[in-house]
Amino acid sequence: MKIRFLFICITALFLFSCEEDNEKRLIEQQKEVAKKEEIFKKIDKAWSFRTMNLESSSQNLVKDWAEWRLFLTELEQKPTSSIGAFQKKSKNLTQKADALLNTIPQSLSNPEFKSRFTVLLNHFRSLELYIHLDAIPEKKVIDLISDINLQLASIELQMNELIRKRQIPMEQGEADMIRMLDTSRAVRETPKNLD
Repeated sequence: MKIRFLFICITALFLFSCEEDNEKRLIEQQKEVAKKEEIFKKIDKAWSFRTMNLESSSQNLVKDWAEWRLFLTELEQKPTSSIGAFQKKSKNLTQKADALLNTIPQSLSNPEFKSRFTVLLNHFRSLELYIHLDAIPEKKVIDLISDINLQLASIELQMNELIRKRQIPMEQGEADMIRMLDTSRAVRETPKNLD
């Protein structure tokens, strides 16, 4: 009899403790959902990328660059439904930025552009990393979005600067001087035979 009573007491205690745990879990889940919703609202508000305002002469540099157009189209589209949509968008933007870096046209293929596109790609990779974390650091994501906008402005300014530099006429004799400074054209000295 004592054993039955003890068994009933233990069972009741077990069921009661499980019920409290379920309530606690439910409350924690509701808090987590509310927190994720707040993070979603903050990221949704900050998710605005700069549009490129290239001069008409600069647009001629990129008119045949299909990856650039795809990147800008992807950049303009804003996800709206959930954090998952932002995660997918950040992954797509990283892929498009990687394609940009790998397909820079010859007219823009100089260290200034490559470094700017590399920095842009790294920002998108960081954005993708942070937005895929379980506990999304919304402050870092928002800061990265503003950094990406600064980098896009830097790329735009570099394109416009390249066009301005190309429009400057060469002075008389400048082409000869540039050719003389080219070390690949220098006459190589052959070692004299010491015999």
